[in-house]
Amino acid sequence: MRLSTRSRYAIRALIDLTVHMAEAPTLVREIAEREDISVRYLEQLLLPLKAAGLVRATRGANGGFTLAKDPSEINLREVIQIMEGSTAFTECADCADVCPRAGSCVLRDSWLEVTAASNKILEATTLQTLVDRQNKR
Repeated sequence: MRLSTRSRYAIRALIDLTVHMAEAPTLVREIAEREDISVRYLEQLLLPLKAAGLVRATRGANGGFTLAKDPSEINLREVIQIMEGSTAFTECADCADVCPRAGSCVLRDSWLEVTAASNKILEATTLQTLVDRQNKR
């Protein structure tokens, strides 16, 4: 599975919000500068994260974005599903109906195993986990 820039940049933005969560709400421009992401692109990424309830937007002079949940409650699988729609290794791992061979395909069994294994890791990896790792470096 290859993640798009949407997922990778969204995760970077969420890590940035986690690192700076003790401060006032963070401006999109500030995140964009620190993470080297264009402001316009970042705004497009934050919208689905807001709709999913992962971030909160505050308007006004002291406005910006903050996490809507504790960083230990936001895992990578959730973010990737919001940005990509699925974490499955192949389409048939999501839905057997997409392939007429799904019932007899030995490869599908492997794709299901790979998907389950990667989902386990993605679910266990939270924003807090990533920030803790970053702080150790």
